[in-house]
Amino acid sequence: MTVSGTDERVLVSYLTLRRVVGCLGVALPVVLAVWGFALCDCLQIQPSLSDYYRLRTRDALVGILFTLAWFLFTYRGYDRRDDVAGDLGCLFALGVALFPNSGSASEKTVHFGSALALFLVLSCYCLFLFTESRGFPTPEKKIRNRIYRICGVSMLVCIALVGLFYWRFQHARIAALKPVFWLESLALWAFGISWFVKGETLWKDGSTA
Repeated sequence: MTVSGTDERVLVSYLTLRRVVGCLGVALPVVLAVWGFALCDCLQIQPSLSDYYRLRTRDALVGILFTLAWFLFTYRGYDRRDDVAGDLGCLFALGVALFPNSGSASEKTVHFGSALALFLVLSCYCLFLFTESRGFPTPEKKIRNRIYRICGVSMLVCIALVGLFYWRFQHARIAALKPVFWLESLALWAFGISWFVKGETLWKDGSTA
């Protein structure tokens, strides 16, 4: 089957968007931390990514979340599962962006609930949607699938460890190391890597799968 010039340009643009989303996911914790250092003239990391709402860095946090939400809303995959996951991911990303963790009790509930749900949706992409393929998977596709699964499991582990920290270790000495910030960052890096690979940046085999 031949691909017209227009179809090829559309495909390249779509793959580029995936790469951009991946880069945004990887860059977000770095941007927040470095900008936070500049604002407070110190090397102090906030307890979590959400705590950067208190600084001007919320502009980057909200802006990237809105970009992610819009992409997920417009994202289309193989079947309706991708559409549903994208719509839910959009909703939860907006929930994190619009309801700060420093607001009222109800706002905090929406924020943390949306953050948890967003990471679960993103991990589902890696574990169940990105691993789909048309026909027999190529060797490159098999490598990509392993990376997707590693990223998906990594996100779930990070989420579980964040929950464990808030449940048992929130007032322990380990809190001084800001584990939530690092776990959230690792989860975002896993998310970013998976979308970067999905953009056929690495292990490309000529298929859009």
